[in-house]
Amino acid sequence: MSVQLTKDSIDLGIVVTDIEASLKFYRDTLGFTFVADGPMPGGMHMWRLMCGTSMIKLVTFDPTPEARPAKGGIGGATGYRYWTMSVSNIQEITDAVAAAGYKVRIPVTEIRANTSISMVEDPDGNWVEFLAIG
Repeated sequence: MSVQLTKDSIDLGIVVTDIEASLKFYRDTLGFTFVADGPMPGGMHMWRLMCGTSMIKLVTFDPTPEARPAKGGIGGATGYRYWTMSVSNIQEITDAVAAAGYKVRIPVTEIRANTSISMVEDPDGNWVEFLAIG
């Protein structure tokens, strides 16, 4: 048995505490394309944004859940700790994130020949990695 994909990418759901701050980060700073928003089952509201062919789903609840991402970045806990986008303009993106006042946790760093990463933090403390090859 194997997964029979119908799409060449994944969708990612991120529960956020402040939708305006999250839209400013993902839509306005990173440039993701807003698709739509609306209520969903279970008392949640979802804002859908496109990142290439991946859909990033920003989700809020009323009331907002009390639990927060574990501190300490990648090594701070087990489970989903970050997600990666392959980009061609890593320095420009990292600089724009910093200029907008967000935390750059790992500046643009070459990790092996012709491969660089940077990692930034969204308004809720979730880590986002940018990967550039070439």
